[in-house]
Amino acid sequence: MANGKFDSKNVSAGKPYGTGVIYAAPLGTTIPTDAITALPAGFSNLGYVSEDGIVNSFETDTEEIKAMGGDTVLVVQTSRTETFKYTLIETMNEDALKQTFGADNVSKGKVVHNGKDRGSWVYVIEILLTGDKVRRIVVPNAKVTEIGEITYADGEAIGYETTLSALPDEAGNTAYEYTAAITSGSSASSRS
Repeated sequence: MANGKFDSKNVSAGKPYGTGVIYAAPLGTTIPTDAITALPAGFSNLGYVSEDGIVNSFETDTEEIKAMGGDTVLVVQTSRTETFKYTLIETMNEDALKQTFGADNVSKGKVVHNGKDRGSWVYVIEILLTGDKVRRIVVPNAKVTEIGEITYADGEAIGYETTLSALPDEAGNTAYEYTAAITSGSSASSRS
């Protein structure tokens, strides 16, 4: 039997960390390998995310292999996808627009809508956890695969509901999570 202990210090809520939540950089940008070191040059802050936060989803498809007689004798994984879904609400943030419509489709004061591929990017998600801890999720290769409906209505923030599909890196991983305590003197403490 397990140790049977519960510890409420292991329960947390997620909040924006420092000056941003989601950052994007061109594919090939150096990626962070811990939770507290300052982000390397090249990352852009995508601005406010709606109060619904970020949803990280996993979908795995399997196929059952059956023996003569009908018993399932093996379950084989046939596919796996990881996605991140969020709504960007800083709709006049040029970096958010570039992630929504494609970097080549945005220039000062102008956005063009078309079916051109938006390409893959590096994404970093930074979350402040309960108990002065930070979680950094590094997605080394991802692309925007879906943009939801954009509603223009009185009394409602315009938002870009975005789905990122995480693609495997050279090691076959789709994301890395790093968690650390925020200590004085760390680059993390200056942002909290």
